[in-house]
Amino acid sequence: MLLRPGRRCLVAAGVILGVSAACNTAGAAETSKVMGSIEVAAGEHSGDVSTVSGSIRIGESAVVGSAQAVNGSITLGPQARAAALETGAEVGGALVNVNGAIRVAAAHVGGAIETVSGGIDLGPNAQVDGGIHVRKSGGWSLSLGSEDVPRIVIGPGTVVGGTLNFERKVSLYVSDKATIGPVQGATVVKYSGARPPE
Repeated sequence: MLLRPGRRCLVAAGVILGVSAACNTAGAAETSKVMGSIEVAAGEHSGDVSTVSGSIRIGESAVVGSAQAVNGSITLGPQARAAALETGAEVGGALVNVNGAIRVAAAHVGGAIETVSGGIDLGPNAQVDGGIHVRKSGGWSLSLGSEDVPRIVIGPGTVVGGTLNFERKVSLYVSDKATIGPVQGATVVKYSGARPPE
């Protein structure tokens, strides 16, 4: 999930977002308009959707590759999936996924960010009002090697309100120019500069 600076995007509360949506749209038709809005019907699978001057509405349980609105809003219905939202964003509720990466730069998330095994990259200048929650996997899995540890980066100028709650092991990097709420279940590694060490 990638949120870039520049324009406005409204995402309904409780939306499930993830990179896995890209796999479900292979071969699906792309939709692009210069003027006018785009609506992806409930349950429909589409490729990338984009508009220059109009809004995009992705219905309940619909799946799209990426959604880009230059001068308009993007609204996702319940259980809708998008591989990427290519716009700066005003997310009205939570960003929730299971194992895809979530990236928010110069955007505002009104709720929490939640994942199980996906990495989270916030900033620069992101704002998350509802904290971060990395849940422990509830399912059965077979692991023949070491388990992947999600990398959580909170970059310069970023503000995360609420609790940062980690139910599983993560690598948590926080810029010395970021502001965060209380942390449970992880150790903060502070860093200076634009990016933490790899």
